[in-house]
Amino acid sequence: MLEIKDLQTWLPREVIDLYLERGILELYPPQAEAVERGLLDGKNMLLAIPTAAGKTLLAELAMVKAALAGKRSLYIVPLRALASEKFEAFSRFRRLGITVGISTGDFDRRDERLGKNQIIVATSEKADSLMRNGASWIRELGVLVADEIHLLNSANRGPTLEMTLTKLVRLNPEMQVIGLSATVANAREMADWLQAELVSSDWRPITLREGVILRRKMSFVDQEVPLRNSGDEVLSLVKDTLDEGAQILIFENSRRNAEATAIKLGQALGQGSMDLAEKILASGESETARRLADCVSRGTAFHHAGLLPEHRRVVEDGFRSNQIKVIASTPTLAAGLNLPARRVLIKSYKRYESGRGMTPIPVMEYRQMAGRAGRPGLDPYGESLLMARSQPELQELMGHYIFGQPEEIWSKLASEIALRTHLLSTVASGFASSIQELKDFIATTFYAHQQDPWRLDVTLERVLAFLEESGMITSLEDDLRPTRLGSLVSKLYIDPLGARIMVDRMRALSRPPDLSLIHMITMTPNMEQLYVNQSDAWLEEFIDQHIHELNPEENYDFLLRQVKTASLLLDWINEVREEEISARYRIGPGDVRRVAETGEWLMHSAAEISKHLELGVTFQAQRLSQRIHYGAGPDLLALLELKGVGRVRARKLFQAGYTSLDRLRAARPEEIAAILGPRIGEKVASQLREPEESIDRWGRMNGDQA
Repeated sequence: MLEIKDLQTWLPREVIDLYLERGILELYPPQAEAVERGLLDGKNMLLAIPTAAGKTLLAELAMVKAALAGKRSLYIVPLRALASEKFEAFSRFRRLGITVGISTGDFDRRDERLGKNQIIVATSEKADSLMRNGASWIRELGVLVADEIHLLNSANRGPTLEMTLTKLVRLNPEMQVIGLSATVANAREMADWLQAELVSSDWRPITLREGVILRRKMSFVDQEVPLRNSGDEVLSLVKDTLDEGAQILIFENSRRNAEATAIKLGQALGQGSMDLAEKILASGESETARRLADCVSRGTAFHHAGLLPEHRRVVEDGFRSNQIKVIASTPTLAAGLNLPARRVLIKSYKRYESGRGMTPIPVMEYRQMAGRAGRPGLDPYGESLLMARSQPELQELMGHYIFGQPEEIWSKLASEIALRTHLLSTVASGFASSIQELKDFIATTFYAHQQDPWRLDVTLERVLAFLEESGMITSLEDDLRPTRLGSLVSKLYIDPLGARIMVDRMRALSRPPDLSLIHMITMTPNMEQLYVNQSDAWLEEFIDQHIHELNPEENYDFLLRQVKTASLLLDWINEVREEEISARYRIGPGDVRRVAETGEWLMHSAAEISKHLELGVTFQAQRLSQRIHYGAGPDLLALLELKGVGRVRARKLFQAGYTSLDRLRAARPEEIAAILGPRIGEKVASQLREPEESIDRWGRMNGDQA
């Protein structure tokens, strides 16, 4: 057994005291093994251990030790929400004089000021963009932590994570690398790639009982336990859990099912927090918000990516404070957020996959969900349950998920879509200046560690040919050089195919209407287009009415999806209420914001490309980018520079005759307060008393804190 006070060999007393104050007296066995294997001596380490077994604490110890020695650490996470959670957790080290920063925002900024911090939290995409934009401090790292490193297996996020890790190791050869992973079948292979010690364990701080529900009985490996309460199996299980004073997480396979379950359980339970419900309604009214607030007032909640970030935070904080007893969620909640419960119910182990129909989830994903069961120090045990409809299905679930081994992790770098952007950035950032250097670089990736890198040769040649045809690189014999356009596209962090679409369309357009530019950005691969179904018959009429404003598109199904997405952005900048947009396009408020955020970034990128190539639409694209940022008409942009003034308040001021900052300056504070209310009115009045140049708050995707 290794006690916290035994770490004084490596860490000063004030660090030990910080952990003792948190009630951490000794290390868990996997933590002790990591320290004994050299974690605090600077050795690379892959920690493949279950959720709640203390991976983050080990990363903290290494980063704190590095910070006190004057070294900088970068902590990479897959999600913005997880970045915020870790930033808040690491901020406790400020009392040790350690500065902490977070960066999840703009993809075309260097963020040199971030380098003043000793611990920096960022998504893998942001870390990648920092290298593309030449942040100098990224070459001076002492520790790199890759949280959820098993996401190398993800088709979406895996290639960026893999290339980011490969490049960071190339820039910082002496840096300590720590990978935090779920339990995977080929952890040794991952550790070898990282040149790391492997600590792999199934140990958990509290017992996890895994079982399957069938015919109102919970079947565990060693016993059967009948459900006590009446009602259907889910309601009965929830009531049993609440009777024990505990909480439950229910994983559903779709947003609709998550909402339906939370609503149904709320109607049956009926005890919750009106304060939290009011908080939800205060931070954004929509039909989704009203449904969520109603659930929360009854002690339940739903959680999915269609919620606004502020609503997700209310749900998460409410669950942590035990004001919310039940959360029905899509699997996104299992992806790293620290939100454990006594019981976890995986209501459906199948989910819809395009082209494949309903498909069983991987064992690794099951483990991630099941791992949320049991709160160390609070619960005597954790229980994870699947649901079966027959005895054969119960046996199958037991064998596959409870006794089965998690899958192997495989690199997804061979995708042409991934290689398009990452090969350009590798050349543009100076990691390779010839085809041979590019192949040598690829030889250091996880892909090359798993299989022969020559398998990529054909795809590599095809991608390089595309980049050269698109004017983004030049090749002379073996040499590769980025063009100014290629360097710009890499820094803007957009898919080169999207950049080519923008260049081709902007060259073809002469004094384009706004819809032409908005449709253009929805044609790019970076824009996640909305789905179209039978209730979208209005789209055909919209296309007929605007046919001369739309860009040519041979595939009519693609055109429908593009135009639906463009129509949403048009509604957004024309100040249609968020609630109406959500209802018309049948998406959540969080989805509306996400489409707008992506649209703003792509329109900004179009403006930068137009400026570089002198394509004549720079000002129009810049103005549209601002309008998408605020969701407002061009007449409100000046007023929207005021802090605390969004598009609704700005329109109220405008309609009251305050059409400019100068007119607003001439107003008496009580006149402003009569329109905006006393609190916001005073905030605005105090800004107007400041020097004129200090009022400038426009910035894209503001997600950085020094």
